[in-house]
Amino acid sequence: MGGVDTRKGFQGSTSRRSGMKPVSIFLAMFLAVTHAFSQDRPAVSAQANTVYAGADGKFEAAPDTAQIQCNISVRDDTSQEAYQHAAKDVEQVRQVLRANGIDPKTASVGFFSVEPMYDWKNPKQKVVAYRVTTDVTLKLKDFSKVGPITQQLADANVSESQTLSYILEDMEEAKKKAVEDAYRRARNAADTLARTSGRTLGELSYASVDVFENPHIVMPRAMSAMAAAAPPAPTEEFTPHAVTVTAHVNALFNLK
Repeated sequence: MGGVDTRKGFQGSTSRRSGMKPVSIFLAMFLAVTHAFSQDRPAVSAQANTVYAGADGKFEAAPDTAQIQCNISVRDDTSQEAYQHAAKDVEQVRQVLRANGIDPKTASVGFFSVEPMYDWKNPKQKVVAYRVTTDVTLKLKDFSKVGPITQQLADANVSESQTLSYILEDMEEAKKKAVEDAYRRARNAADTLARTSGRTLGELSYASVDVFENPHIVMPRAMSAMAAAAPPAPTEEFTPHAVTVTAHVNALFNLK
């Protein structure tokens, strides 16, 4: 979600300040609210009779998608043997999906590579083997299938590693909620400072927004070491970690 710019009447502000008489009142308030991000924030020039506030906001939503990534990497003496070995492993992945009522076409292949392996100790750098690598990613809306599929893939012993993450594909509403929370906090802080100084908070003059998603990886390590046929599956009976969407809002308000 990109920056939002609602500038109003900023042109010529420097000339107005330079023309003020010594008895004129110049009031510029700045409020810095600590936030957890190291992102660079837009520089806002000091304006007369304004208050500048920055605040974080967040919204936690239940994930709507489980994403399973199965990484396959095989090594054989020839490229043909490595290719055939990888083809067999991928076919077992397809069989696991079909056994759980999932069309393999709903899964996606991220990459496919064939890499010669060299004997670097040999001055001639002779090719000693070939490695074929690929990965298959499956997205599930039905979380009840996560346990059986991950366990069956582990039992098939075709994957170098598996990862499971819970994500939120419908992000727009969560982003809006996080921005609303951040803006509310920024405005409340600016309003408190204005009232404390005997002023009244006016309309918004400028704002910028940054939104961040914090995905949660549930199983980042290889799952081939899972105990075979050990019910329940590691993911069973637990609630998927909520997806947190965080927003930071910088806002400049006029003072009355």
